[in-house]
Amino acid sequence: MFKEFKEFAMGGNVVDMAVGIVIGAAFGTIVSSLVADIIMPPIGLLMGGIDFGNVFTVLREGSTAGPYATLEAAQKAGAITINWGNFINTIISFVIIAFAIFLVVRGINRMRKAQEEAPAEPPAQEVLLSELRDLMKQQTQLQALAIKEAREQGR
Repeated sequence: MFKEFKEFAMGGNVVDMAVGIVIGAAFGTIVSSLVADIIMPPIGLLMGGIDFGNVFTVLREGSTAGPYATLEAAQKAGAITINWGNFINTIISFVIIAFAIFLVVRGINRMRKAQEEAPAEPPAQEVLLSELRDLMKQQTQLQALAIKEAREQGR
């Protein structure tokens, strides 16, 4: 059973999948930073200085009464909130990641299609074996023809 598990764990697909998960997680972190630190600040500025990380609705106030200046202050007070700004950031991150994955899959599909359209040349050994086979067929046909002619002349 251990040997079977080792073969499974060290198989190419499992290792490839693990690498993909690690790279995907790192990519997700980069995209989250891109959205929160690069994309949303200018959008917030255009919308009158809104910080989307602090856009929230208080459902129930915490131990200290609101209004709360930031989401962090509301959470420290124990308030229950709906965090609209974080949700918007997450949606934008998802769209960026989905588009990036779309581009990768599209590129892979194009490469596969190109490989299918252009058949690979057979290895040199295969070409040589095919030529030898054809020569042997030709030689056999010539021998059969010579035998037939010899029989016809002998009659």
